[in-house]
Amino acid sequence: MVKTNFVAYPAVLNDSENKTGEYSVLFPDVPGALSEGVGIPQALSNGAEALELMLYDEEELPEASDLKTVQEEYPQAIVSFVTVDLIAAAKKVKTPVVRKNTTIPEDLAERADSAGINFSETLTEALKEKLEV
Repeated sequence: MVKTNFVAYPAVLNDSENKTGEYSVLFPDVPGALSEGVGIPQALSNGAEALELMLYDEEELPEASDLKTVQEEYPQAIVSFVTVDLIAAAKKVKTPVVRKNTTIPEDLAERADSAGINFSETLTEALKEKLEV
């Protein structure tokens, strides 16, 4: 999983196609991380949330561009680093779950209960391994 808590990427805040003060937010290094906000504080906050959602479970993180290079590419926009804590972001994300009824041999169930094994966790691990997820 993620090896670091904090990452920082240049964010581009652009209001050229919006009403004044309404910013579109994009991250050139993370194309799917898009957001918007009214005012710079809200735009940066919403941008950070978009960045978290795109990166919290990534095995390999994209390399962050040099801030000056991004500023040169977007001269009419505000360019600023946005920092997020990916471990904290992962804790906020709720994965939907479904209930499945399974049948296993009674003696195996008793041994697992005695050993304190969590059936849902064990089944999830086994399915991930089997599916190579």
